[in-house]
Order: sequence, then structure tokens, then C-alpha cells
Amino acid sequence: MRSSQLFGKTLRQAPADAENISHKLLVRAGFIQQIAAGIFSLQPLGNRSITKIRNIIREEMDRVGGQEINMPVVQPRSLWEESGRADTFVPPLARFQDKRERDMVIAPTHEETATVMARAGVTSYRDLPFTIYQIQTKFRDETRPRGGLLRVREFEMKDAYSFDADEEGMDRSFQAMVTAYKRIFKRCGLDVVMVEADSGGIGGKDSNEFVLLTESGEDTILMSTESDYAANGEKASFIKKAFPIGELGEVEEFATPNIKTIEELAKAEDVSKSKTAKAVFYSVNDEIVVVTIRGDYDVNETKLRNVLGGAEPRLATPEEVKAAGLVSGSASAVGLTGMKSVVDDSITMGSNYLAGANKEGFHLRNVNLDRDFKADIIADIAEAKKGYLSPDGKGKLVAKRGIEVGHVFKLGTVYSSKMGANFTDEDGEQKDVMMGCYGIGVGRLLAAAVESNNDDFGMVLPQAIAPYAVYLAGLNLNDSDISDKAEQLYEALQSAGYDVLFDDRDIPAGVKFKDADLIGIPVRIVISSRSLENGGVEVKARTSKDSEIVAESDVLTSVKKLLV
Repeated sequence: MRSSQLFGKTLRQAPADAENISHKLLVRAGFIQQIAAGIFSLQPLGNRSITKIRNIIREEMDRVGGQEINMPVVQPRSLWEESGRADTFVPPLARFQDKRERDMVIAPTHEETATVMARAGVTSYRDLPFTIYQIQTKFRDETRPRGGLLRVREFEMKDAYSFDADEEGMDRSFQAMVTAYKRIFKRCGLDVVMVEADSGGIGGKDSNEFVLLTESGEDTILMSTESDYAANGEKASFIKKAFPIGELGEVEEFATPNIKTIEELAKAEDVSKSKTAKAVFYSVNDEIVVVTIRGDYDVNETKLRNVLGGAEPRLATPEEVKAAGLVSGSASAVGLTGMKSVVDDSITMGSNYLAGANKEGFHLRNVNLDRDFKADIIADIAEAKKGYLSPDGKGKLVAKRGIEVGHVFKLGTVYSSKMGANFTDEDGEQKDVMMGCYGIGVGRLLAAAVESNNDDFGMVLPQAIAPYAVYLAGLNLNDSDISDKAEQLYEALQSAGYDVLFDDRDIPAGVKFKDADLIGIPVRIVISSRSLENGGVEVKARTSKDSEIVAESDVLTSVKKLLV
């Protein structure tokens, strides 16, 4: 491709609303163009990189036996009603009515349609196992799209679905996909870690994320200092400190004027926050839920959502708290009736807590679970934080930032049981198909690669996903000798199989070099009167500080060495 014919312009300044490095550089390099919040067009350079990523994904998916399909973006809402996700998926499904007034949705993911495909195509255990995948457009109406391609509304995803006869088969399919993902990320130049993750709106029994660790990441990853334990902050657990269960004291009310927080209460009574029982009130499906957790811990709202069956919790407003007859700052679950009570298991690891008296300006001493208040649910709903003990007992947790670039799920029968995807086993019994699903955000993968591969001058893209492998700059092209040699070199490089961007523009050399660095092409070749006088052409790797003069006859050999 000749730069004079290439559509798109580079920018010297990033847009004012660009928050992170990948957003800034992808816009400045002319890879993407924003159309609306969270909606982007790919320009020629960006599309070339995305095409290379797609090809890598396809090669690795095919390598583990995946079969490519294509499912519709627009789907009848009735499919989502079958799975039970029509009203619970977050963010809410984008929907409309067609000309026949049928409710339709724009798919944010394709578990339902994949299950329907299996339902129609699987009748016997002999039809299993198999894995299907697609690279397809998705739409999620994110409330706060940000970071360029990192969090968008319309995006391209590689989603795959495995179907097996039993749990052992599902585990094998899952591990095959993990292997494929590791190869994909390595080929794209990403050093990722695999962490435990929450299954979120997709569901299933287990899931793992592949995360690129970077300070610009929006996810918190908690990792052990002495083992390979790693988990997304939404999922992470830890060993909670337990205290001896003493003799249960009598409940005693005492005055606490102007004390509204756990910190103030613990200080006033000269005790650790671990001796307090903190009450937090949530609105869930328009009902108030009281959550009790030890005062030295905080509520993890993702864990809370999961123990509530997927219903989204929201902190109750002061008005809602008052309307429920609760006293903000002096509340607890003691004596409350008519509302669901969720208790963190840390409360079971101690006794005789300080708690609110549900009376303005008063608290209680010696409050204990079961005797003084009840729990409808006891579970781990505490937020893990740095410094806490790793759940495997090895070391403490440290917090790092990361970008999720892939997610794999063991779905089990979550969809197949609800949607009738079953089969007859060897004994003639009907069983539900065991499923897994596996996603990679294609555009996000490019953005993550930029986040981890850049310098002060622009992107430093790996050869596998750079739009072009070689940048050829011709200087003083009005000189017929230089022009002829540049054309010959351009043809020779292409004939050798390299994709080349030939900068034949009539602009200053400095502008050409800045563009080459910004775009991140791995190898730069410059042919000019000065280089010819010095014995050949200048060849330089994007990551090198200095170039070297290479004889014209040796250019292909030099390029080959740099593009290993």
C-alpha cells in the first residue's frame, strides 16, 4: 500500500475525551473513528490489525476442533424469556418491535441461539461432543462507555460454545479452550494471567478471566504473594480472622449520642472494629434487604448479588431506609421482621458484638447471631482487599490493575435444562447437554496490545498484529534514481511476502518518521540520497534507537532477521 493512497490521517494531538493510552494512540494513528459514545468505526489501518487478530483466533480455534458458524445479531425476545435472562441481563437488553409488533432484541451475547442450535442438532450421545464459534457483532448498552475500544457498546466478539455428554467432557473442552486462548494471547504479544472470576450475567458454576496486568486497567486483581492464586476483585476470597466464641453476654442498650459510623463506635468503646456488627441496607427488587457483616470488613456487592440469585442490589437511599422504619447510623438486624436478612460468615467467627439498637442515639452490647437476630442466608459476601490472607493459606493478597481480554465459563446445564437441549445417553436415558462458553473481545484485544506495547512516540505493535510489517520511506523521490530504487525495493519486499506501507508522500522526512513510529510498524526502511551515498539503505527496528546502513542486496536478509 502506498501512503499517498491510504485513507485516514494521523493526528498530533489526542481528542480531549481520550482517557487512556490505547484510546489516544488508536485515534491519533488513524485506526479508529468515534461515531457515538462507545461506538467506533475501524479505518483501514485499524481494520488490517483487527483482521490479523481475527485470523489468529480462527487458526487457534480450528486447531482445537472449533467449527465456525454465524448467528444473528437480532433475535426474538422469546429466546431470552426461555433462558430467564430477558429481564435480568445487565446492562438491559436493547430491544425494539418489528413490523409485526414482535419483541426483538439486539444480542449482547449468544448463549441462547447456540443452545437452540444444539437443541435442533443433538438427539443422541453420538452427536457429542462438538464446539462451535463465531466472530460476530454484539451490542451492550453500557451506561458509561470509556477507554476507546476497552469498554464500548457495539463490539466484535469471538464467542465459542462447547457441548458435551458429561461433566468430564465439559472439563476437557474447557481445558482445550484455555490452551487455545493462551496461544492466541501469546501470538498477539500479550502476557496475560488467568484468574478466577465471577460468572456475572452469563452464569454457570465456574469461570476464569484472562487478564493483562497494567496500571491503566479498570479491573482489580488480587494475587497471592507466595502462590499462584489470582482472582478478580469481584470473585476473590480470603481467610477471615476468627476469634474465640466466649460466653454469650446479656444484651445491654447504651447511649451513643452523635455516633453514626462503625469507626466512631469502635473508637468510643475502645475496641477493634472486628467486635462490631455492621448493618447495610439494600434495595433488591423494590424490597429492603438487611446485610450484616463484621465491622472490619466491607460488602462485596457482586457476591451479594450471587447469593440473592442474580438480583441486582442497590444501596437503599436515606428515604427508603426511613420509610422502612430503620434508624440510619443506629440500625441493625436485631428485632427486624418482614425483610430478608443476609449475614456474612465472618459474624459466625466471633461473639458479643456491638450493634445498632434501632433507636436514635443508642447501640447494643453483646449482640449474637441466632439468639438476637436471624439469618435467611449465611455466606461469604465480604470484599477481599490487599493485605488479607490468601485463601490457600500461602502469603497475603496484593492488588493489581488489569484489563480483561478473555473469559471462559463452565455453564453446565444452566441453559440446556431451561431450553430443552437434551440427548439420549447410552442407557437410553434423557440427559441435558453440558455446555461451556468462551469469549474474546476482538477490539479490546487490540486496545490491550496497545496498552502494553507503546512508548513516548506511539504504538510498538507486535509483528503478528501490526497493520504492516515494513514501513518503507522514500526521501527525495523527485530524484529518478532514488524513486526507481524505492520502487524496486517495494516490489522486492512484497514479492518476498512482506506487507509493506510505502510512504511516497511529498512531505518532510520528520513527518514521515513520526507517522511510522506512531503507527507502530515493526521495521522501518529509509532510502535517500544520503543512505545511498553511505552504501545502501537505512534499516531500523521500531524498538531500536539507531538504524544501520544495509547494502541494497542485503535488505531482505536484514528484514528477515528483524521479523523473526
